[in-house]
Amino acid sequence: MTHWFHRNPLKATAPVTFNFYGVASSTAATKICNDLRSSRVRLLELFTDLSCNPEMIKNATDLYFSLLQGFIVSLDNSSQDCKLRYIQNFKWTDTLQGQVPSAQQDAVFELVSMGFNVALWYTKYASRLAGKEDITEDEAKDVHRSLKIAAGIFKHLKESHIPKLITPVEKGRDLEARLIDSYIIQCQAEAQEVTIARAIELKHNPGLIAALAYETANFYQKAVKRKNRKTDVVTGNCRLMPVPIFFSHQSYCYHGQTLLASDKCGEAIRSLQESEKFFVKAEALCKEYGETKGPGTTAKPSGHLFFRKLGSLVKNTLEKCQRENGFIYFQKVPPEAPQLELKANYGLVEPILFEFPALHAHWTPETLAAFDLTKRPKDDSAKPKPEEEVKPMKEPDIKPQKDSGCQIS
Repeated sequence: MTHWFHRNPLKATAPVTFNFYGVASSTAATKICNDLRSSRVRLLELFTDLSCNPEMIKNATDLYFSLLQGFIVSLDNSSQDCKLRYIQNFKWTDTLQGQVPSAQQDAVFELVSMGFNVALWYTKYASRLAGKEDITEDEAKDVHRSLKIAAGIFKHLKESHIPKLITPVEKGRDLEARLIDSYIIQCQAEAQEVTIARAIELKHNPGLIAALAYETANFYQKAVKRKNRKTDVVTGNCRLMPVPIFFSHQSYCYHGQTLLASDKCGEAIRSLQESEKFFVKAEALCKEYGETKGPGTTAKPSGHLFFRKLGSLVKNTLEKCQRENGFIYFQKVPPEAPQLELKANYGLVEPILFEFPALHAHWTPETLAAFDLTKRPKDDSAKPKPEEEVKPMKEPDIKPQKDSGCQIS
């Protein structure tokens, strides 16, 4: 997954000091501001730290988000906005728009932007694990779980928090609903790939593998449909075009094996011929995809061992079927490819339910009352200066390790 899938760069943000001089009028209020600043810096550092693991990221996110909730939620659980929601301006870039930042003076904007980065981190962590030379079964489970967590975060942001933004999301920005949907679907589909790899490694029934590949192809096709093709060519974001074709190829390949096992050799040949056709198409698209310029990592899927191995599997199985049909079955090869209407009863992936942590215990009515907005400077010094630069996140350059064929045992 490290170099098979495109990964958009992390969102970058301007520093936030949370220095509310005069407004924070008690020691407890000042401490919350200091904790917010330090926990935010720590979380941003972890995003690019190769030694970071899910436990570390969860501890850091729980601390920061529980403190940030005090700027958003009402202590009495009412539907009213917290008085601090609009006290601080936040600047974030979009993964699709280069380093051009968007700014909103809204703590919810900070919540969803940082949450988006957390979800991206889980996808990158999954990729990094999956790209190891000798991945263990426990690591494969971590890959699977990380992708489901990422899907759950994206889903929660879309359903519960992005709609609360005062400023509507512009088309083509990270937080647009159709793009969030595509991230959710891609995470689910990638997690299903782990399931497929596991099923292949353990030599499960070809019918199950074919059904999972068919469902996964449909997942990716849905992701592609939720993106504007013109925008995707420009930004390089939607690097999913070859993927639905690849999994259709895989589905027809294993469906052909299922037909052969049922003595339907003529139909098996036609299914494998269709798989071969999809493989040629996928190869061409992969080449075009590899030459597409855009933000994020560059992948060359057609050069991957697991891609080439499946091509060899189709070729060898088709030749076997043709030999058997010439010696044993003498069945007519149908002119039309079989219509795949496969349903996987096992292995389908759903996002893991995600919720932001509860309000930090340091937030009390007394602490909130200690923030006196009447003492806020008239020039609104909480806003970043216009010339303040938003520096891109310095992500580590992950070199591909030996390609093991994407088999996870």
